[in-house]
Amino acid sequence: MSLILESDLNSDFESNKNSDYSLLAPGPVNLHPEVRKVLSLPMIHHRTPEFDKILKKVLLNIKTVFQTKEDVFLLTTTGSGGMEALLVNTLSPGDKVLSIVCGKFGERWAEMAKAFGAEVSILETSWGKAVEVNAVEEHLKKHPDTRLVLCQACETSTAVSNPIREIAAVVDKYPDTLFLVDAITALGAYPIRMDEWKIDGLVAGSQKAFMLPTGMAFISFSKKAWKFVEKASVPKFYFDLRKEKKANLTGETFFSSNVMITRALDKVLDLILDRGLEKLFHDIHRRAEFTRIFGEKLGFTLYADSPSDSVTALKVPPSMDGQKIRLHLEEVHNITIMGGQDQAKGKIIRIGHMGYIQDFELIKLIKSLGLSLNFFDATFITPEQITALTTEASKWLEQNP
Repeated sequence: MSLILESDLNSDFESNKNSDYSLLAPGPVNLHPEVRKVLSLPMIHHRTPEFDKILKKVLLNIKTVFQTKEDVFLLTTTGSGGMEALLVNTLSPGDKVLSIVCGKFGERWAEMAKAFGAEVSILETSWGKAVEVNAVEEHLKKHPDTRLVLCQACETSTAVSNPIREIAAVVDKYPDTLFLVDAITALGAYPIRMDEWKIDGLVAGSQKAFMLPTGMAFISFSKKAWKFVEKASVPKFYFDLRKEKKANLTGETFFSSNVMITRALDKVLDLILDRGLEKLFHDIHRRAEFTRIFGEKLGFTLYADSPSDSVTALKVPPSMDGQKIRLHLEEVHNITIMGGQDQAKGKIIRIGHMGYIQDFELIKLIKSLGLSLNFFDATFITPEQITALTTEASKWLEQNP
């Protein structure tokens, strides 16, 4: 019955493998058309005046997104490599580390710190909950010799946005403690002001709000952090940023550059600077609001108590399986979102709001989610309700440009 209804409802909106594909995951994301053009250009060598000019421009312009006057480094690695680079450049074996764990990626960072010989304390919250600032403050009062505090700006696995500005203010009171922030699913999606908020180490990833393929991490250290970079004794070679800093001063990278993504990053930064960061933040916030509003109208509920603008996690109806919904959405409707991980597997779906997303994709998402719910339980939502909600979603986008 539901298969027939689904086919009837899609007569005006093709939803099979031949239709346009939408990547609405929390990363990687849809590439901007201008990025795709740049990625198709012929390769050039990374030790040429042509590339040196591009690199110099990128290293300057990316500071605007980080909202810092400090150096920003381009590393050919995934975001997790950037997280490791923040650690190994500031850590010595035996240092005390407080790792805030709100989900899968907080757990990963804590494991990294342990791997490099740190004495790691974990401040854990329930999945879907943001960390409480006073809990961080209490820990540092008891352990003022803590070297690093690690925290995700957005915990991608739960879509929780943590109070980074407030935590930074607490850590700043301790001259020998650094605050390192994983902003891979946050930087460029909503305000993260590195200098103003006194963040000591910040990492971003190319495959998120920067609208690029996976393959590069961008990191920066505060002046306070650089004092510890010079003393950090954890063994490192590829991620030794002292070498990279010296090479950047001569207009080059220390190792071979990721030419293709760096050229595409140059284009993205031009687009961002032309439009302004606030416009970028507005567009992503609008998509997040749309998803939260119409996700709840479909019968989902919010998973995060402090939802991020970069990704939304929706709890699926109790009678349904989020993994099955996600798979059906991809196989039948050609839309990729993500499901839950570990303890949240099957309980949530995660929808990303970064990258090149057009309004028709948002409307298609809501309609296709409705059709998927109907497929698994024809009594949960009717075809008439799906049609009415799709119309309402279209009007909302028109009224909220």
